[in-house]
Amino acid sequence: VLMGVPTFYIRLLADDRFTCEAAAKMRLFVSGSAPLSADIHRAFEQRSGHRVLERYGMTETGMLTSNPYEGERRAGYVGPPLPGVELRIAEAESGTVLPRGEVGIVEVKGPNVFKGYWQMPEKTAAEFRADGFFITGDMGVIDEQGYVQLVGREKDLIISGGLNVYPAEVEAVLDEREDVAEAAVIGVPHPDLGEAVVAVLRPNGLFDGQAIRAALRKELAGFKVPKEIIAVEDLPRNTMGKIQKKLLREQYAGLFTGE
Repeated sequence: VLMGVPTFYIRLLADDRFTCEAAAKMRLFVSGSAPLSADIHRAFEQRSGHRVLERYGMTETGMLTSNPYEGERRAGYVGPPLPGVELRIAEAESGTVLPRGEVGIVEVKGPNVFKGYWQMPEKTAAEFRADGFFITGDMGVIDEQGYVQLVGREKDLIISGGLNVYPAEVEAVLDEREDVAEAAVIGVPHPDLGEAVVAVLRPNGLFDGQAIRAALRKELAGFKVPKEIIAVEDLPRNTMGKIQKKLLREQYAGLFTGE
């Protein structure tokens, strides 16, 4: 069994030595800590014959959801809630519970959820609803079959011209492209829009930003198409392999303001 973060699977796919034969004695591949793109999920299955089991949890809660060991493991989803876990999607500001199919903040409740932050009563009060649900800070949606899909962190939400842009939606389209190895979508200050959508990506082969933008216009609403596409050799990561979008936002903060 291999317990890994998405970076592990990206790097395995980049190595020609990783084949069905190399993975023949493996029983299970598990991914967590950050969302695994549906494109990588499918590519890994095609290469190895294994369908990655993706799940979702936090330090404050332990495991919350998981695709089944036996059953349908959906690419791009972290599965239904585990037994004993109550999970709902709510409007971030008001806490109003949203119906299935609508994007909002993920809130959870159960015996697995921590009681609060040590000696930080104000922070604890701010991150729990009055009915005991913990506000995770993750944005997500529940489909009709009860599977949960994460679309990003609330702090990563981009508001461009008053319209919400969920980075994961744009990243999913970019990740489907053969000329994109990996992408991170961020919002940076813009004098007219408030925030502008920017894609920072690691290209796979030749890079043509204008061609990529033109293709994205056919698949996304205009306000979701990145105003700029920046190619880099590597994306910054923390020790868990998560892309550090905060560093990218800081690095490109003056892209449109000239500061």
